[in-house]
Amino acid sequence: MDVYEAVTSRRAVRGFKNDPVSRVVLERVLSAAAWSPSGSNIQPWNTYVLTGPPLVELKTSAIERVAHGDHWDERQYQMYPPVLKSPYGERRSAFGKERYSALGIAREDWEARQRAAIANWNCFGAPAALFCYIDRDLGWPQWADVGMYLQTVMLLLRAEGLHSCPQMAWSQVRETVAEVLSPPDGLILFCGMSIGYEDLTVSSARTGRAPLHETVTFVGG
Repeated sequence: MDVYEAVTSRRAVRGFKNDPVSRVVLERVLSAAAWSPSGSNIQPWNTYVLTGPPLVELKTSAIERVAHGDHWDERQYQMYPPVLKSPYGERRSAFGKERYSALGIAREDWEARQRAAIANWNCFGAPAALFCYIDRDLGWPQWADVGMYLQTVMLLLRAEGLHSCPQMAWSQVRETVAEVLSPPDGLILFCGMSIGYEDLTVSSARTGRAPLHETVTFVGG
């Protein structure tokens, strides 16, 4: 698989087979991802990989917590601004509409929407998950470095025939995650990432992208 195919075939998959993912493959992906760029090579990512019984334990705890209606953990960063100005708000709304339409869920069916949301904490059935932390003392440029690292991981997973789904939703139950992972003090959970082989029987929608002229300006001849 070449780079262009990896980029264009990568998407947030929300339905995985239970087929195990080889640790050898995961180690190969993460060893290569370590070459991701970062300012002054400080490599600000702190990554945990969960499979097997520990992941089952985390899924069970998180789902029970959410199903019981427990309050979210206090946010350590803001996922989205309170008001998303145009065109960002429209893009987010379009994504939500496409997502729930693919699942056959009506806008007013809040129970079905909640069930769909809870699937986040089951990792959409994935047998492997990655959790990425960043030191709270680092700045916004280092958060950008973490984003480049995660993108590299996702592209390398595609090269291995795997899919993924990055999930900021895990930051909302970060204390539950910490009970399993025991990260050092001072680390902020940025996101989780479900990893596995796509279950093609699960309905999904491929969200589109803005036309090039909306996001890119060429200057010069």
